[in-house]
Amino acid sequence: MAEDASKTKVTILTGTYRIKGHIDLLPGARMTDYMAEAKEFIAVTDAEVWEVVGRQVFVAPFIDVNRDHVQIIAPGSH
Repeated sequence: MAEDASKTKVTILTGTYRIKGHIDLLPGARMTDYMAEAKEFIAVTDAEVWEVVGRQVFVAPFIDVNRDHVQIIAPGSH
C-alpha cells in the first residue's frame, strides 16, 4: 500500500522522549515553515514514543505533541 503523499516521517526529541511518526507535511516542504506556523500542538500519526535513551513507552495511531516541548524535529526515515 502506498504511503500518504501528504505525510512526512519525522523524529521529534523533547527533554524526556524521542517520538517517531508522521506529520502532515508534503515531502520536500520546509520543516522550518511548518514549525513557525504550528499552533500549540503538533499532530503526529503512527506515533512511537521512546525514552530518550531506553525503552519504548507506547505506540498510538495519533498523539498531539506540545510545541513548547519540542527541542529537535528532523525529517527522514526511522
